[in-house]
Formats: sequence, structure tokens, C-alpha cells
Amino acid sequence: MARASARHILVADEAQCLKLKAEIEGGADFGAVAAEHSQCPSGQRGGDLGTFSQGQMVPEFDQVVFSGELNTVHGPVQTQFGYHLLEITSRSE
Repeated sequence: MARASARHILVADEAQCLKLKAEIEGGADFGAVAAEHSQCPSGQRGGDLGTFSQGQMVPEFDQVVFSGELNTVHGPVQTQFGYHLLEITSRSE
């Protein structure tokens, strides 16, 4: 079964998500931005979600994590929780 490790930042609106993405792409540290802005408890761990299998996360999340480019910031990805920035740190089939 496919497994992946990822980090994410969860915020309430798309505008803030885009602003944070621009900061990260401009050189800001993903983990530091997650710690300061993410509304998910994982923010205190730099957004680290650990390792998980396909199907453990919401479908919108899985679609990006199991097909997107590694070590790239993806998003905004909208789920029922809000807007996410995702960084896939590893993936195995």
C-alpha cells in the first residue's frame, strides 16, 4: 500500500493561504510558518503529519499527497477543515 509523509499548514481562508505560500516560496521556513499560522495542532510540530497510508486522509488531501511532486509546496487545497498548504516529504508505493 502507498504511504507518504507530509507537512501542512491549515488556515481559514484562501487569501491567507496564498499569502503564506508566497512567503514560503520567497524563502520563509515552512515549519516556522506552520508553527505561527496553522490552525491544526500539527503546527506546533512544524506542520508534520508523520507517515500515513492512502485513504487515511480526506480525498482532496490524498489526491495531492499521492500524486504531487515531492518537496514542493502545493495548494491552496480546500477541504471541509479549511485551506491547506501541503509539502510531501516522502512517498513509497
